[in-house]
Amino acid sequence: MKKYKTISIADSENLIKESKPMILDCRDMKDYKAGHLEDALHVHEGLKDSLVKRGDKQRSLLIYCYYGHASEHLAEFFSDFGFKDVYSLEGGYSGWKEKHQQA
Repeated sequence: MKKYKTISIADSENLIKESKPMILDCRDMKDYKAGHLEDALHVHEGLKDSLVKRGDKQRSLLIYCYYGHASEHLAEFFSDFGFKDVYSLEGGYSGWKEKHQQA
């Protein structure tokens, strides 16, 4: 049974407004620099290690990648280290961007 939750774009917008999760972007740096969710941190090994060792495990994590697959692996990783509320963004950044271009 997976310990993290897959979250829709609409639900993630509510999560961001209501519980101010830490937002993690696990795409490569070039794509992160080209555009990312507001307040998102780019995930690299140093950040992963730091969060596992000293991160607030009660704070929600919202993780996304390109299309929602790599973020599931990272969500599972953080869940395994005791983070309580971990979400993987369904559709990833491409889904988020597509929804917000239509708005």
